[in-house]
Amino acid sequence: MTPTTRTLTEGSPVFEFSVVGGTTAREVIARSRPEIVREVRSTYLAHDDGDSVNPDSYFLRFPDKPDARIIALPAYLGGEHDVAGIKWIGSFPQNIADGIPRASAALLLNDYATGYPFALLEASQISAARTAASAVLAAEQLSGSRTTGHLSVIGGGIIARNILEFFAAQGWEFGGVTVHDKVPEYAEALAAHSQDHLGYRTSTTASLEVALLKADIVVFATTASEPYVLDAGAFASGQVVLNISLRDIGPELINDAYNVVDDIDHCLKANTSPHLAEQKYGHRDFITGTLAQHIRGQVSTGTDKPVIFSPFGLGVLDLAVGLHVYREARAAGEAVAIDGFFGETTRWPTRPPQHG
Repeated sequence: MTPTTRTLTEGSPVFEFSVVGGTTAREVIARSRPEIVREVRSTYLAHDDGDSVNPDSYFLRFPDKPDARIIALPAYLGGEHDVAGIKWIGSFPQNIADGIPRASAALLLNDYATGYPFALLEASQISAARTAASAVLAAEQLSGSRTTGHLSVIGGGIIARNILEFFAAQGWEFGGVTVHDKVPEYAEALAAHSQDHLGYRTSTTASLEVALLKADIVVFATTASEPYVLDAGAFASGQVVLNISLRDIGPELINDAYNVVDDIDHCLKANTSPHLAEQKYGHRDFITGTLAQHIRGQVSTGTDKPVIFSPFGLGVLDLAVGLHVYREARAAGEAVAIDGFFGETTRWPTRPPQHG
């Protein structure tokens, strides 16, 4: 039985279509974060095995809004998922000045057997969850532990909040957490959430240098469009840097570090920090390998240089997490079925005669 259809007793197929709203998606995510980390891990391995199709993202840009974009991420994920789909995610940084989130998104899931869509999900929650799960998975893989001295979070927005929530759900222990944001109120809000709801001893700092200096693990989750971390001594040897926002770090720092990415060809584009390094130095020798390769022991990192994880964000991760959310919401009766969504589900009133 495909996710799109069910069969009545007389054998007639009935095509189904459901909607999962953002409130439901966040509730499902909140109660299943460890499962989502496992989904992300298995999806990275499936992608590494070639059991996926993950084309380039497509960027819709606007002449009068150069910092804004809407991105289409089509993908197919095989194996036990066997699902196709597309995420349509808008990134409008100026929203922040109006006090609303930068990103909004929708995810459409398609049944692989028929091609019919079977679910539409509000996907800003899903996108944030897969990003956070990827970051926390990489932190454990690259540090070898769920315990570390100090975590510094650069950027006090929704992605940063989700990453901290996933750290907590995975049982991470920190000696302390520091939050830095150009807007002090955002840093204070995230620090309060971290301390009051997640139980981490958390402070804020107005100094980026102080935040970087004290950290064993650094998370960059900003809206930066070009590098501003340029000092050759910004990162310490052995420090794990989660370059989630992709454009904070100068190419020289990338070149002098171990670099783990989600997918090499995907990550080295669109002027990400690794892409800028490739443009500056004319090669990709600074890339250590992918996270899947690191999980499988095919590549390794040391403590003689910083270790930087740069995930471009793969559409297959949205499919895996979206399908998980859909299934959980449907099982709990929280998905909203749209009766009669498809106007026609047969080509003819009766099957045309077969000519032989």
